Amino acid sequence: MRILGISFISIALTTIVIANAYYQKKQFYPSVVYITKSNPSMAVIYCQAFICVFLTGKLMRKIFFGELRTSEFEHLMERSWYAITETCLAFTVFRDDFNPKFV
Repeated sequence: MRILGISFISIALTTIVIANAYYQKKQFYPSVVYITKSNPSMAVIYCQAFICVFLTGKLMRKIFFGELRTSEFEHLMERSWYAITETCLAFTVFRDDFNPKFV
């Protein structure tokens, strides 16, 4: 239930950011430039992307694994933390290329 609430808040904030940019610039391309140049707007977009990845992960777990026992779930979490750690280490190697286009 908490995930649902956070998702709705994130969708609302993203909608507000996009609507505000479009209201100020009145065209698509200047709106996108405005959003990408604004740090608070990009923070909202990044949060929305993180929530989408999280929900996609939960959906994939349900589709491919179905109901898991407690030990299976713990094993899956251990393996996913290992994958996240490896991804973060890869980001440090490519930190010069780390920008919104790279993400």
